[in-house]
Amino acid sequence: MSASLPGKRALPASQYNLSTYWGRVRQSAEIADPRTLFVSDAGLENAKSLVSSYKQGQVQSMTPDLWKAKKIVDSTLHPDTGNPVFLPFRMSCFVISNLIVTAGMLTPGLRTRGTLLWQITNQSLNVGINNANANKSTPLSTSAIIKSYLLAVSASCSVALGLNTLVPRLKRLSPATRTILTRLVPFAAVASAGALNVFLMRGEEIRRGIDVFPCLNRSQTAPHEKEEKVSESLGKSKNAATIAVTETALSRVLNATPIMVLPPLVLVRLQRTEWLKRRPKMVLPINLGLILTTSIFALPLALGAFPQRQTIKARRLENEIVEKVGAEGMVEFNRGI
Repeated sequence: MSASLPGKRALPASQYNLSTYWGRVRQSAEIADPRTLFVSDAGLENAKSLVSSYKQGQVQSMTPDLWKAKKIVDSTLHPDTGNPVFLPFRMSCFVISNLIVTAGMLTPGLRTRGTLLWQITNQSLNVGINNANANKSTPLSTSAIIKSYLLAVSASCSVALGLNTLVPRLKRLSPATRTILTRLVPFAAVASAGALNVFLMRGEEIRRGIDVFPCLNRSQTAPHEKEEKVSESLGKSKNAATIAVTETALSRVLNATPIMVLPPLVLVRLQRTEWLKRRPKMVLPINLGLILTTSIFALPLALGAFPQRQTIKARRLENEIVEKVGAEGMVEFNRGI
């Protein structure tokens, strides 16, 4: 993100009012814009140069080109390290990366081997995304990543296989109802294991804490012009880490809910039509289209649920932080995505 680039002058955090949900949704849509994936290395360096020129005082005001450069930088670089996030794990690639995996999990009539394969693939992708976009002030060791990965895979496979075994035994339910429940099994597995995956992959943050920074006085600027942090860390906070990880886990569930629920329910309805019965080969492209359409809208709506740079009162954190800014003082931290 632009906060990691050199220069003492901070950029406005966004063109939009980040104190409102819809402002955060619009900002999240920019970060998740797949078009930024096609920016070349030269284009990224040019964007970094433009942003740095503003931060160093060489450019006096925000321009359309500068906003575009900031969008490229924010969607490509990690806010803590300043390094590019591995392309398949960027939020701008989230819809594309998840499309095939989600389609695989929602394939009608999956047997045990297929269920295990797609759940393992999904959790592998989740581990990469969660680790790549986590708060990097408290890094996770390789052994901890492997342990967390194995636990998340075990959880998702257990839920998926357990529910696949349970649903057919519900004899009191009509066949149609059992079919719908079977199609929703992947959602239960993805939602539960997805949230667990976040806590496992970022558990070290909760155990050791993350960096907390003093917040810019709100009276100095409009909400959408609130500047990015340029100050020194006040220290590490376990309470802030707990808030950050919990909100990220909730946003994962919010994102998975429409993607894993709406397409299978719509597909069940469509499969009852004579048109689709006569064209069974259309099931896969229709399924992909439903997942893609839902994902495009669901991702920014879920990411916008909580600010990426969270601002709270210091009284919610440890005494060491309160002593530095006062109980009513405002502090902020990178929640991660």
